Amino acid sequence: MPQFAANLSLMYPELPFLDRFAAAARDRFTAVECQFPYAFAPTELAARLADHGLQLVLMNAPAGGADRAAMATAWEQGARGTAALPGREAEFRAGVHEALRYAEALDCPHIHVLAGIVPPGVERESLKDLCTGNLRWAAAEAARAGRKVLIEPINLRDVPRYFLNRQDHAHELLDAVQADNLQVLMDLYHCQIVEGDVATKLQRYLPTGRVAHVQIAGVPGRHEPDRGELHYPFLFETLDALGYRGWVGCEYRPAAGTSEGLGWRDRALMVSAVSA
Repeated sequence: MPQFAANLSLMYPELPFLDRFAAAARDRFTAVECQFPYAFAPTELAARLADHGLQLVLMNAPAGGADRAAMATAWEQGARGTAALPGREAEFRAGVHEALRYAEALDCPHIHVLAGIVPPGVERESLKDLCTGNLRWAAAEAARAGRKVLIEPINLRDVPRYFLNRQDHAHELLDAVQADNLQVLMDLYHCQIVEGDVATKLQRYLPTGRVAHVQIAGVPGRHEPDRGELHYPFLFETLDALGYRGWVGCEYRPAAGTSEGLGWRDRALMVSAVSA
């Protein structure tokens, strides 16, 4: 059975962010992920992880901003990344360096780099070389720090005109960059909305060894995985059959209380225990 990591940016919304670490530990999570930690000092976050025996397995590089204060609020201000945006190279590099600083302090192995929204009047294809160059630079910087850079296809309903939205687009970028520590974050929620045929996509891409992290949520509401059109028990079996050993991030918005909605996970773990 996959090992699950709580996404602290979306789960436990009833609590202040720093209190969510304790809540995740109480709910028997041993790993967490988050989107943007930059509003908090690395030392403060590291203490929360240590106090509750948690491992941070994934975080995002800033969505924008040239300094930490701007980086901390960039997503709320509408930024969605800069890796594919012309004229934003210095901002992109500043964000990667800040993310690597946090990753070192928090012992986080994976940094998700956001590509950005294709500007009006610009064709996506015209930005591929720029994105490739930025990712090649980021992967080299991350390699020196012992980290991996991840890219994630995101659906166009939630983020219109986002540069990267298909699994094959992500793997084309990996082919172009040719860096072993550049890999894919495969979010099954986004994959279902854009492409469907999720089990076949898993069967195609997981054996490549290029998928470093998986995320889940129910479709279409992005609530618990047992709500909606995807049958996650089958997909968990597929992950096991394919030998996936990475983390599965629970990046969903709880429909009610977070702890009360974890029955899907408990049932999955119970099935796994019986099968063993």
